[in-house]
Amino acid sequence: MTAVRHALDESFGRETVAPEERKSRIRRMFDRIAPRYDLMNDLMSFGIHRLWKRRLARRAAGSHGIVVDLAGGTGDVARLLDGCGRRVIVCDPSVAMMQAGRRACDQRIHWLAGEAEALPFPDCSIDVLTIAFGIRNVTRLSAALAEIHRVLVPGGRFICLEFSRPAPLIAPFYDAYSHLVIPRLGAAIARAPGAYQYLIESIRRFPDQREFAGLIAEAGFTDVHWENLSFGIACLHFGQKPSASA
Repeated sequence: MTAVRHALDESFGRETVAPEERKSRIRRMFDRIAPRYDLMNDLMSFGIHRLWKRRLARRAAGSHGIVVDLAGGTGDVARLLDGCGRRVIVCDPSVAMMQAGRRACDQRIHWLAGEAEALPFPDCSIDVLTIAFGIRNVTRLSAALAEIHRVLVPGGRFICLEFSRPAPLIAPFYDAYSHLVIPRLGAAIARAPGAYQYLIESIRRFPDQREFAGLIAEAGFTDVHWENLSFGIACLHFGQKPSASA
């Protein structure tokens, strides 16, 4: 598990770069693709990403208090989480991404610039923290999970939606589509083929379902489990910060 964590903490695509440089590159990449980010997600997934995000929102149902959508970008997940007396906060390192979505969002949603490895929240202050397709972009995965654990209240919930390992039956078709189609879409629509080549590389390098669940448990979470979506192309991971009495 440690070897996996170190590899993720230091990798950017196929090359190894310093953590601060990796952060800078990823931020610039998202700033560049922000205006067409939601459109690209719809085209790449044929709109299925919206169904996955609705599943995430349903799994967060029943929670109240402060909900943070980390790496929340344009606020599409935050809009699904809004309501029922919750205070929903989008936290993302890319101001351009948040600006792209802020105009479309209800004014009840709050926006805050921040990075997963150094969250701008006090200890034990967040009731639910969600993240959709953002955890694989952090520079130091172990530090990000530790920060998420720190800011959650005792009994608080962590829900992560991320690409994962598809079932063997569909893996060859998924790999072919990822390598042949997605970068070309990135070039034609977002005018950023390199950004979407990075996306494919980051998915390939991210731990599979069982490995990532192990890292969540290692960060101190309990009730760790996962739920495959679309035959494992995406996956919901769950964890809970132990209650004070545990």
